[in-house]
Amino acid sequence: MAGSYNRIVLVGNLTRDPEIRYVDGGGKAVTKFALAVNRRTKAGDDTMFIDIVAWDRLGEICNQYLKKGMSALVEGRLAIRKYETKEGEKRTAVEVVASDMQMLDKKSAGANGDGGSYGARPSTGAAPGEAAEEDVGDEIPF
Repeated sequence: MAGSYNRIVLVGNLTRDPEIRYVDGGGKAVTKFALAVNRRTKAGDDTMFIDIVAWDRLGEICNQYLKKGMSALVEGRLAIRKYETKEGEKRTAVEVVASDMQMLDKKSAGANGDGGSYGARPSTGAAPGEAAEEDVGDEIPF
């Protein structure tokens, strides 16, 4: 029997600011936002709007750092869930449950004019082309 694989990688722009909520009495964070993902076809560009859900620490990071219009890469799994509204209507939601996220935009040049990227890791002092041996730990949110 063949195994199954559910992995999706998307690159797009946020269509709105992320919205965070806490479930389980204020315990688990869940952040929702949407990505506009463009695809070129012979007839022109086709845009898909894909709902993204990020849980726990990743959800808090997405809420803190992502803003409408920013470009981001999201990796996760495709989830389809069915639910019923308060009015009794049956609905289906298709969304990506994020497991990783990378911000792709550059920071606007700050007071020091560095204009570094959001995804840049701290400098380790290693020579160019040389691997750094410093462990950056869990404190970096990406």
